[in-house]
Amino acid sequence: MHQDAVLPGIRAIEDEMVALRHRIHAHPELGFEEFATSDLVAECLQAWGYSVHRGLGRTGVVGTLRNGEGRALGLRADMDALPIREATGLPYASRIEGKMHACGHDGHTATLLAAAKHLATHKPFRGTLHLIFQPAEEGMGGAREMLEDGLFDLFPCDAVFALHNMPGHPVGKFGFLPGPFMASSDTVTIRVTGRGGHGAVPHKAIDPVVACASMVMALQSVVARNVNPLDMAIVTVGSIQSGQAPNVIPESAELRLSVRALRAEVRDLLQQRITALAHAQAESFGARAEVDYNRRYPVLVNHSAETELARDVAREWLGEDGLIEDMVPLTGSEDFAFLLEQRPGCYLIIGNGDGEGGCMVHNPGYDFNDACLPLGATYWVKLAERFLA
Repeated sequence: MHQDAVLPGIRAIEDEMVALRHRIHAHPELGFEEFATSDLVAECLQAWGYSVHRGLGRTGVVGTLRNGEGRALGLRADMDALPIREATGLPYASRIEGKMHACGHDGHTATLLAAAKHLATHKPFRGTLHLIFQPAEEGMGGAREMLEDGLFDLFPCDAVFALHNMPGHPVGKFGFLPGPFMASSDTVTIRVTGRGGHGAVPHKAIDPVVACASMVMALQSVVARNVNPLDMAIVTVGSIQSGQAPNVIPESAELRLSVRALRAEVRDLLQQRITALAHAQAESFGARAEVDYNRRYPVLVNHSAETELARDVAREWLGEDGLIEDMVPLTGSEDFAFLLEQRPGCYLIIGNGDGEGGCMVHNPGYDFNDACLPLGATYWVKLAERFLA
């Protein structure tokens, strides 16, 4: 677990930072509602000598620390929780019914705060450090809102980096991959309108349920027959909603889709084909379709030079044993992609544990592994030292 590699200064504050993580975990807040969390973050940063700016992306916080002339580095942590009822039974489990830190954002925030305290105390760098505590990563696009509020105008960064824990990998191992690393994520709502009627006389109605059933099957052909087999694409129909009674043909039906890709060109192709197919399928049954195509998060693309630098930091610190071998792209999505569209940088992962009893994120039984906190904080310090040498 490389625990002997933790910086002494980080080890000295480890208990304090773990307690802070537990405090955040017990009081989860959903996207754009991170009022207490952002208060806590701002309070800590101010106490350690950071210049603090609040209000970007509504509840976002940026802490700035300057030490002479030089480049500017941005490090980002997300703060929001999920609408999940916690089932861990931990002494610091969520005290808010129906809300839970089920993705480890409490750990990401505490990890960056631990690094922040060490960096402010020792100042092992030359230049400017911008610590970005972002709201609403979970599907609400908090990164995009911070950008729209002028994040990089107010806090210019030569590069930006972010870290996420990943269950299934050994604690403290770091994963890096240049190029497309996480998928785009789009949500599509297809509303099919027919003509309602009695189930006993279906020929006098236009059945939107039958049209939707055909559409679900036809949508599978988009990936199978329109996308290059060497490209990743996912079209998932996660919801079909229509009708109430068994003997009534409803007026309308609705499909909801999750659509993902690892290349921008494939993402565009999926939108084109799904839209055309929905209209054609509905018309073939005498119905009509309305397609609401919500392009949410773009493909997250790591920049080559920054990813190589980030990997070198981990390799020089931990050796090859500290790296996750054969890292492959992930089909989940991340709104840090918006920041990487505007600035060079890298999104990396840290193993959250691969033993029995662990579970994936977004699960009621998940918890961030506290053993990752001092390792992640040490990594941030070493990356800052290297980038702002």
